[in-house]
Amino acid sequence: MQGNRSEKIQEAVRAVAAEFLVKEATPQSLITVTQVALSNDAKRADIYITVLPETAEQAALSFANRNRRELADFFRKRIRGAFPPHFEFKIDKGEKNRQRLDELSQ
Repeated sequence: MQGNRSEKIQEAVRAVAAEFLVKEATPQSLITVTQVALSNDAKRADIYITVLPETAEQAALSFANRNRRELADFFRKRIRGAFPPHFEFKIDKGEKNRQRLDELSQ
């Protein structure tokens, strides 16, 4: 039962974070939420993103982490009755490596 709850929270965080970034980010870069890692107690959520173009990666990461409080407010409005975890945005290096391998294999 705990695993199912965790999966629902992860999916809710992923969906809300993606919606928030689409709404708040500038159109200069494309930010995609690729996955969410939730701590065992559901009090912390690492949100992994990819950014195109890659040159905008650090600016997008800084923007996302600066706006964590606004994301928490947005989360509270979207998911009624749920307490938002502490959000931390990170670059999804696994996805970047997979894309690089795809490029090399062609």
